[in-house]
Amino acid sequence: MQTILVADDDKAIRTVVGQALNRANFDVKMTSTASVLWGWVIKGEGNLIILDVMLPDQNGLDLIPRILEVRPELRVIVMSAENTLLTAVRANECGAFEYLPKPFDLLELIRVVRKGLDAKIDKSNWPRIETGEKLPLIGRSPAMQEIYRTLARVVKTELSILITGESGTGKELVARALHDLGNRNKKPFVAVNMASIPKELIESELFGHEKGAFTGAIKKSTGFFQEANGGTLFLDEIGDMPIEAQTRLLRVLQEGEFRPVGSNTPIDANVRIIAATHNDLKKLVRQGLFREDLFFRLNVVPVRLPPLRERSEDIPELVHHFLMQAVSEGLPWKIIEPEAINLLQQSTWPGNVRELENIIRRIAALYTHDTIGASEIEKELNEENKIETTQNNDENLTNMIEKHLVNHFQDYEATLPPPGLYFRMLEKLEKPLISITLKVTNGNQLRAANILGINRNTLRKKIRELGIVFIKETI
Repeated sequence: MQTILVADDDKAIRTVVGQALNRANFDVKMTSTASVLWGWVIKGEGNLIILDVMLPDQNGLDLIPRILEVRPELRVIVMSAENTLLTAVRANECGAFEYLPKPFDLLELIRVVRKGLDAKIDKSNWPRIETGEKLPLIGRSPAMQEIYRTLARVVKTELSILITGESGTGKELVARALHDLGNRNKKPFVAVNMASIPKELIESELFGHEKGAFTGAIKKSTGFFQEANGGTLFLDEIGDMPIEAQTRLLRVLQEGEFRPVGSNTPIDANVRIIAATHNDLKKLVRQGLFREDLFFRLNVVPVRLPPLRERSEDIPELVHHFLMQAVSEGLPWKIIEPEAINLLQQSTWPGNVRELENIIRRIAALYTHDTIGASEIEKELNEENKIETTQNNDENLTNMIEKHLVNHFQDYEATLPPPGLYFRMLEKLEKPLISITLKVTNGNQLRAANILGINRNTLRKKIRELGIVFIKETI
């Protein structure tokens, strides 16, 4: 019968874990101290260790390298109530086989124990990261714990990561955490939002260009790949990248080098790629809007960030974090009453963590009283709902236009639409836009031009070109 060594200073946990292991036909030896555990290890006892981080006489993570030095065949499973990303990373770097945040499922513990006993792994010791660092990610929910465990496994690798999740879930925070805790943390971290770069400038922005490479290239320019040399290049909203640029990016990932626009001299692409998107890339692949081979190149390790509504138990900790940030910026400390926290936890949060941060920062800046109750939170949530309604309407319009364009291309099947698509689509949008604006202003062209953000003469020209007829309403 195989023996499991358990070290935890909580008697109740030792009892529950011991009973579960006994029922699974394991022999169990339990202690509350690191010194007793160490005595068992050097005597050659035990086939696997379950180790708590916080022991009364020593930090459990500090003991792991010593255990592996004398018993490299021993698998160590770390369990901790300090269930943060840094704890998971430290456990992994110290050589732990697996990390389980408290509270954990006993069936999951037994599964991991059996997996550890059967596994053949390299127990080389990795360098430790120093304590006292700021937490890169906030949350102790099961959903976040799974993310911490995934990141801990890949943080020291060069694997490409694809982070998916709704807007506001913290995709860039995850990318920066991977960089800051990884092997490239002494080199640059460069974040690029692909949706914000005009289509015709993407290749120049990514790879740089030579002087005179195109109209307006009055001097040589380095691109984001060169800026991130030796470090990490974070490509946010990768789903908005045009097909032509996708092809160029794929070639760079395959060949490991790139050429600036207008140059024949290759440059090594010494960067780690982390991509992110709020889009469903598999759906874009099926629609022909995203290259399948590029998707597989980027999606080596997928990381899905849950929306805030799926981890509402993290909201109190997030609120505390944002209040502390406000204090560090010179704003007064606020107390959020329990009823107000409950209201925050019941919200659906379409804007996710970013929306929660906006509300807390606004409360810290604008409210003069120290204690914030349910009425203030309800007021702020109502204001956010008004903003979200407007944003959702704009998003729905964008989705309708995208769907129309996809269907338009599919109508032609193997052939492409005839030339002039841009102007045809623009006209379809311009005419109703101007007509409705004139109706709202009752034909007042000056007000209509102001609302549209165009010159009055331009508006008059568009009215003539588009054949818009408007009759003023009379009272």
